[in-house]
Amino acid sequence: MSDIQNPGVIIVTGAMASGKSTIAQLLAEKFDRAVHLRGDTFRRMIVKGREELLPVASEEALAQLELRYRLSASAAAAYVAAGFQVVLQDIIIGAHLQTMGNHLKGVPVYIVVLTPNPEVLLQREAQRNKKGYGIWEAEELDRRLREETPKIGLWLDTSDLTIEQTVDAIWERVWSEGKLERL
Repeated sequence: MSDIQNPGVIIVTGAMASGKSTIAQLLAEKFDRAVHLRGDTFRRMIVKGREELLPVASEEALAQLELRYRLSASAAAAYVAAGFQVVLQDIIIGAHLQTMGNHLKGVPVYIVVLTPNPEVLLQREAQRNKKGYGIWEAEELDRRLREETPKIGLWLDTSDLTIEQTVDAIWERVWSEGKLERL
């Protein structure tokens, strides 16, 4: 666990309602100097011309998604350079997960993929104020996560875990199982 002392980026990803925001906040609070970076903030900053990412995405929506990831990585790297541990939380699935790690060259990167089952995602969604599912279905987003995302980092099925148990499991395992190994 010596890596705890060295600033880096912990990427927390998963489907909508997987617990990313809550988990990322609690993880960040474990450090003396930390930032909880919400990647979706960069999407919401686009006032006009934003194109939403649909299950069948347009070229413009994909370009905006890649921009969001580059901005997130740039901000994360700047915080790390200033001595902060960064917990970067966003939906990063498919090849984008490896690409995000590549955007963070020279920065220690740890990956956590939260994978509660679709039934749990829908239960959690029903308990939230914000709603993410509608155009996207929990089963489809979960399928894309599990089938199209490279198996890098710490994959954690949180279906039967409390928030506290999830944070404890990540804290114990991310330093050995979550580190992004670069070629």
